[in-house]
Amino acid sequence: MRGFGTILASALCLAFGVAPTSAQAPYPNRPIRILVPYAPGGLTDVVARYYAEHLRKAFGQNVLVENKPGASGIIAIEEMARAKPDGYTLMIGNISTNCLTPVLLAKRMHIDYDRDVQIIARLADAPVFFLATTNNFPPKTFQEFIAYAKAHPGDVRYASGGIGAYQHVNTEILAKRAGGLQLIHIPFKDGGPGILKDVASGDTQVSWFNITNPVGMIKAGRVRPLAVAAPQRLAAWPDVPTLDELGFTGFRPSQWSAAFAPAGVPREIIDKLHQAFVAAANTPEMRAIFEKGGMVAPIQASVEDARAWLKQEMETWRRDIADAGIKVDE
Repeated sequence: MRGFGTILASALCLAFGVAPTSAQAPYPNRPIRILVPYAPGGLTDVVARYYAEHLRKAFGQNVLVENKPGASGIIAIEEMARAKPDGYTLMIGNISTNCLTPVLLAKRMHIDYDRDVQIIARLADAPVFFLATTNNFPPKTFQEFIAYAKAHPGDVRYASGGIGAYQHVNTEILAKRAGGLQLIHIPFKDGGPGILKDVASGDTQVSWFNITNPVGMIKAGRVRPLAVAAPQRLAAWPDVPTLDELGFTGFRPSQWSAAFAPAGVPREIIDKLHQAFVAAANTPEMRAIFEKGGMVAPIQASVEDARAWLKQEMETWRRDIADAGIKVDE
């Protein structure tokens, strides 16, 4: 009779769509997917792979990084947001895809970003250089760049990760604050590697770039940093002035990365992921990687801290974008 009772209980569970108790294994019990909105090789992809390895060790499950570039991050955001809200499909995005795209390109999205996406944790901050090519481009200082751009309206080309990317928005804000510079925007769908290659070749003349990737190009003399968006000069680059000291205040001091999930993922899973990401950031291995790359692991005590920070970040960008009159074709 006991065997019959077990069979009957399992049959009832199946009939009413309830999984047997044995299937309710603790999260995670299978591989986790992390979507990255860029091609391999850029800062966001690198950060995602660092954290994926630490999550794999912490959870004892495979953590698979999948690159989903295109449409200013919308492709990756929408695939993540529409995934089953069980914690097995996440996204690691950055300031461009998960802050500026929802602000500037909301009408191009087929989801409601604020309703359908939630932040899990902040992962990394990296100061950004305003870089110029050394290939047939005379300016050697930020002041010389401003003067050159004013004297050559419509001749200076700047590269970005796409419409709405932080390079696009920051450059348009800079152009407005410098008195209305006329610059030509050249977007790249493959993110940082494509931008750096193009600026180094001189096909575009300037762009913003996190301080981690262009070091080799700087040392080789192919690009030069004219300024840095940071609270103070960087110890590793003492000759590069900050934008504040050059009179251009209010620029965001970092290109950040963060982890996101569909809005419906239960809070207990979000908390578990948050704790795992924060623990990973505090390992000696990750701290060494951050220090070498000039990155910083943000301080955050809880998911609420991350949510409050993101809300303020988006509100600040909305204000700056409106003040600069930046609009895109909807």
